[in-house]
Amino acid sequence: MRKELLFNQNWLFVDRKVPISTEDDQFQPIDLPHSNKLFKHHNIDNQAYQFVSTYRKHFEIQKPGDGSQVVLQFDGVMLACEVFLNKVEVYQHKGGFIGFEIDLTNSILEGHNTLDVYVDSNERKDIPPFGHLVDYLTYGGIYRDVWLKILPYQHVRNVFVQPRQVLIDPFLEIKLELHTFEAGYQVRTRLLDAEFNLLVEKNTALANARQTVILKDLPAIHVWDVDDPYLYTLETILLVGEQEMDRVSSRFGFREAEFRKEGGFFLNGEHLKLTGLNRHQTYPYIGAAAPARLQRQDADTIKYELGCNVVRTSHYPQSPHFLNRCDEIGLLVFEEIAGWQHIGDEDWKQLVLDELQAMIERDYNHPSIILWGVRVNESPDDDTFYTRTNALAHQLDPVRQTGGVRCFLGSHFLEDVYTYNDFSNTVVEPPHKPYLITEYAGHMFPAKVWDGEDRLIEHALLHTKIQNLQRGHPDISGAIGWCAFDYGTHIEFGSGDRICYHGVMDIFRLPKWAAYFYQSQISPKDKPVLKAVTHWTMGDRSGGGNNPLTVFSNCDEVEVIIGEINVGKFKPDAENYPHLQHPPFVIYGLNEFSAWGQRRFYDLRLVGYLDGKPVIEQNISSNKLPKKMLLKTSTAELLADGSDMAQISFFITDEFDNPLPYARNIIHFELDGEGQIIGENPFPMMGGQGAVYLKAGKVPGVITITARTPELGEQKITLKVINAA
Repeated sequence: MRKELLFNQNWLFVDRKVPISTEDDQFQPIDLPHSNKLFKHHNIDNQAYQFVSTYRKHFEIQKPGDGSQVVLQFDGVMLACEVFLNKVEVYQHKGGFIGFEIDLTNSILEGHNTLDVYVDSNERKDIPPFGHLVDYLTYGGIYRDVWLKILPYQHVRNVFVQPRQVLIDPFLEIKLELHTFEAGYQVRTRLLDAEFNLLVEKNTALANARQTVILKDLPAIHVWDVDDPYLYTLETILLVGEQEMDRVSSRFGFREAEFRKEGGFFLNGEHLKLTGLNRHQTYPYIGAAAPARLQRQDADTIKYELGCNVVRTSHYPQSPHFLNRCDEIGLLVFEEIAGWQHIGDEDWKQLVLDELQAMIERDYNHPSIILWGVRVNESPDDDTFYTRTNALAHQLDPVRQTGGVRCFLGSHFLEDVYTYNDFSNTVVEPPHKPYLITEYAGHMFPAKVWDGEDRLIEHALLHTKIQNLQRGHPDISGAIGWCAFDYGTHIEFGSGDRICYHGVMDIFRLPKWAAYFYQSQISPKDKPVLKAVTHWTMGDRSGGGNNPLTVFSNCDEVEVIIGEINVGKFKPDAENYPHLQHPPFVIYGLNEFSAWGQRRFYDLRLVGYLDGKPVIEQNISSNKLPKKMLLKTSTAELLADGSDMAQISFFITDEFDNPLPYARNIIHFELDGEGQIIGENPFPMMGGQGAVYLKAGKVPGVITITARTPELGEQKITLKVINAA
């Protein structure tokens, strides 16, 4: 039977290319995922990760004598690599955003084996996305998981589960690909519900190594939806006679997703306006080498904290852990090929085609994915090339539609959906249908958490404006903003510290005020939201004062209280934002109660009401002096696998827990337990908030992290570390 073993632990690393005969004592022990270099959270020099490094792993294996296949699977190596087993080269790979497999069956030795991997992390012009300027960093290393697979000689290579006629008379069209084929093969397909109860079972005699199986007469199905992401499992069992040779489980969902030619996106026959953000896969300190927990938390943040229903994987295929979580929580995905504005020569194009095929074959069972991106982001027209990419996507997946992200309206329309980066700061009239806005805001109005109040408000209201306009336009399927999180970039882009401050959250996934707009569109049934976009000072805005006061909330009314003065209750600004489910509150006249020259400046208190009842409140201090240091952990529990990480966020706040953007405290961290702090220690505070990572060791127990700053004392957080399954 097949075995799939996570192969992440107990590697060796050296930050240069060394002869394959080099002794182990020249290496340092590491676990995967791994970045070839750690960084500060800003001022990142992309030259620092551009080198060839060497990874090594020793392992013991019993060489199979029954014809089984030994396969090594890399989920992501940046950017190219050469793989040696027992000092003999067995594979070369170009491309950092999709995985690859190596058949080691004829190369492994009985007992001890040594794997050496030379990883070239230079930004090579012959490999996408490079060839010209690129507005993001790729970092380097073996930055995703590695797997060792023992596969029976007769095994299933691929299973493509296609739900058909979901809303009429549903059935499954299952496309199978086998590693070998002989007469007498059968396949047993078993449909399991979310609790793994058997619903339908069918045996089919196979005629060749590629075959389609139809599974009909299904019981009443439970559709996968953004609000109810119900997942089924298909078990595919390969039989030779009555003997089971292989078994593969494929998770999928019954859903029908369509961008219609008359305009609009429909999920399971229901019109759904798409509201989303773009996501880069990179993080502070660790580059792209984030373990499963952090990948999954990004999906949770976009769905639950920001209230989005779609994400675009800009500008490359992303982690299987991220996509799996999107399936589980009902976050729709537009996944696209690697690149940025540049098209290379024919060899370069072939790498794009190869990666497109690998992306689709890896990801086509994800119900969250609704659109394949088959055009290099913002590249010029190349009809011959993009006819090939579009045709390949339709050949591999005849169900999903294709899009091609462009930045000029005269671009030739070869795909199913016209996807366009609209940086007009309004909304242009769609030149074609179906039509989807794939970027807006972003570089048109970057914002830092410590920027002045005027800029932060304008940044938030730009996102508010675009979403209001797109929701009011029947021919626009939706809008995906640029972008969710700040990210590192090259010297030709970004701010002076080489960070693109384009996110509605900072690089630590902590909110700017624009994030509060997205939060306010969450249904109050899920959680009430009330966030004033103000520092509540007399001198942060041009001209002084706090007029008007903008509040993002999903409440019916907001009550404003200044000191002991009840200013009154206010309604949302539906006149200027008529298409939003929950328009912002724009409240004028407060300078009467908080103006220059008054003897005292009072605290602000806001109360949100639903159906006439108070459900949430926010208090903001007028004092603005640092009163607290707060610590938060993204999880209370870690796995003792040497790779798992928690984000430890810290804030300098007023007495009501509001971060103070001008706090300049220095935070020192101490660790008690088996683990490692990843990040700047001490941390020089900017913007009143920041974060480091806590990386687990391999010993179960507890880890306590202590944060200290002389002005505010210390805070502690304790995490439990449990055995990895």
